[in-house]
Amino acid sequence: MSDLASASWFAEKIGNRTTKGIAQETRSLIRVGTLPIGTKLPPIRELAFVLGVSPATISEAWSDLRRQKVITGRGRNGTFVSGNSFVAKPERLASVGHYGRDVLDLSLASPDVALLPPLGPALEHGARAQNLNSYERSRILPELEDAVRRTWPYDPGAFLVTNGGYNAVYTLLHALVRPGSSVAIEDPTAMRLLDILEDLGVDILPVDCDAEGPVPASLAKAMAHKPAAFLFQPSLHSVTGRTVGDTRLSALADVLEGSAALIIEDDGLGDVSSSAPRTLGTRFPDRVIHIHSYSKTLGPDLRLAVLSSSASIVEQIQSYRSFSSGWTSRLLQGAVAWLLRDQETAPLIRRARAIYGERREALVGGLKRNGFQIEPGSGLCAWVPVASEAFALVTMAAHGIAVHPGSKFSVGPMPYVRVSTACLTDRHADVIEALTAAARP
Repeated sequence: MSDLASASWFAEKIGNRTTKGIAQETRSLIRVGTLPIGTKLPPIRELAFVLGVSPATISEAWSDLRRQKVITGRGRNGTFVSGNSFVAKPERLASVGHYGRDVLDLSLASPDVALLPPLGPALEHGARAQNLNSYERSRILPELEDAVRRTWPYDPGAFLVTNGGYNAVYTLLHALVRPGSSVAIEDPTAMRLLDILEDLGVDILPVDCDAEGPVPASLAKAMAHKPAAFLFQPSLHSVTGRTVGDTRLSALADVLEGSAALIIEDDGLGDVSSSAPRTLGTRFPDRVIHIHSYSKTLGPDLRLAVLSSSASIVEQIQSYRSFSSGWTSRLLQGAVAWLLRDQETAPLIRRARAIYGERREALVGGLKRNGFQIEPGSGLCAWVPVASEAFALVTMAAHGIAVHPGSKFSVGPMPYVRVSTACLTDRHADVIEALTAAARP
């Protein structure tokens, strides 16, 4: 067929003229090669007239296909077939490199395994958890709820256990936010949060940040678009290491006061932070969803996070979970409950927190002495400004060091690199020297 698929040609091929039907049948035509890659699709209004549907129906169908990356828009030039298959994958995470043994890999902000508590006694306790091996879809074990309540930053309507922090975000967004909606999120943010939002097909509204966190004026600008949710990390930012202060948190609450948006608080680093947990749950208990992950402090293989919200919101999230696992392993819940009650866990976490702080400061302090402007913070990584992201990555690679480009953590250009410090036990001088060279092309 020609490089342009006419509206009349489509009318002969498309039988189901609902939004879903048009998307499915067009996708099938692309997959079998009837619509080859490079084919230009007819204008939306012209196709809508020939098919006898509204332009909005075609627009929604095309939006679905764009999310699957089988068609792409080229502005005024039109819309074209760009692929014949679709494999859902987190594009930012999937582009993470795999490096050889000779490379110092500072790209992954993972906890130091040597600083995690031993799991043997905890798992032994978990093997005796209440209702173990039952198919009952329970939200949280009573003993775990009792343990988390002791340090939870507010009194919520209900708790729900999920298979890790990102699983919590993924599940609640799919349960509560429709594709095509908009979501406000601080910029920069965790790359996996952006992967989740991009896969869901929402319009991402970046909120500018400074050393205190999201800027209220930028949040107000985003809220003017009436987003379905605002997603941020108030307790300890996983990329920059900052914590939102009380004054800034109150100012953000004032901006959110006049909206109906869900407020999603992602505490992915948990007790790595020395600051008390931050939340707007006391001010907006009916729409705050507060997530606390235990992966960084108790162990990634526990794959456990707890979220809280109103009883009605938790019920909606749990209903969506019923499509898949339905509940989180009671064995793991029991293990986490044991660790949170064990008198030896808290000192181990405090020790790990102090060591992480020393490792980060050893790098950041050296960079500051070399003229870098790096915001105060803590956590498992450093957010380092550079003049050119591309030059910085090449220079670091030439020194045998791998870091993450800043653009992975933003929807736009970001002249930074993220450097993991969690496992940086030595070679600080080498990394400082390489970053100094990388930052100034």
